[in-house]
Amino acid sequence: MDALADLLDGPRARGAFMLRSTLAPPWSVRIRDEAPLTLLVMVRGEAWMLPDGGPPVQVRPGDIAIVRGPGPYTVADDPATPPQVVIHPGQHCTTPDGVSLAEAMDLGVRAWGTDPDGPAEMLIGTYQLRGAVTRRLLAALPAMLVVPGETFDSPLPGLLGQEIVKDEPGQDVVLDRLLDLLLIAALRAWFSRPGAAAPGWYRAHGDPVVGPVLKLLHRDLARPWTVAGLAAEAGVSRAALAQRFGRLVGEPPMAYLTGVRLAQAADLLRETDTTLDAVARRVGYGDAFALSTAFKRERGLSPQEYRTGASA
Repeated sequence: MDALADLLDGPRARGAFMLRSTLAPPWSVRIRDEAPLTLLVMVRGEAWMLPDGGPPVQVRPGDIAIVRGPGPYTVADDPATPPQVVIHPGQHCTTPDGVSLAEAMDLGVRAWGTDPDGPAEMLIGTYQLRGAVTRRLLAALPAMLVVPGETFDSPLPGLLGQEIVKDEPGQDVVLDRLLDLLLIAALRAWFSRPGAAAPGWYRAHGDPVVGPVLKLLHRDLARPWTVAGLAAEAGVSRAALAQRFGRLVGEPPMAYLTGVRLAQAADLLRETDTTLDAVARRVGYGDAFALSTAFKRERGLSPQEYRTGASA
């Protein structure tokens, strides 16, 4: 398992909000749903993404926009079009004055908009789960990014478009998994583009020394790793590994390992009923006390407080 797969492996989409939206101009939707992550696939027509405090970004057919929450933003046919619809937490939609539009804009199974044949068509997938591992990934992303369609050669958007309007047994699970696959594929394309400001851990995977070390760490978090042990596995000296790892990843090997372990622990605490001792062993701590000490030092609250939602 590599770092990107590890970061996405914990909080898989569960009951993600999925929608096919068709709109006729003029249109403008203000998004205030506080969702941690949203993907938008532009199927036809064009749209403008308007992040608060940032420049407008045009999205063309085939482009994939990824928005990191929970801050608000606007999607419109033109930057000058005033918002006509507001999306609130829980995906409740109203006019700017608060009048419900749930029925007026319902166009069928996971279909929504002002015109079923409108010139603007978008597929929207929103992660509604807040998980610690997801936050670790989100920290590496800008508030908004766009993967150009001409650089993204994948059948996934088309498959999502076919499945999103179906109403069959198990359809929510199918859509969750498709959303996960599309997110991973889009992020790989974005991180790998020429001149990408990818996070250090992503770029370092191509390094002949640090890359294998990262894979070792993510493959076996519970192993009692030391810099000396990692250096031996990599066939270099401790000093050489520490220097190279720090330069490429941006932090020392053990600091990176601690961050990943605690992120995994946080995800297990929120997503499972596994005992604290079992969580500690799975992520490389000897017992619950050792994990609790590290967790509270890092996050300012105990694992139990985190599990019961004290940090939400």
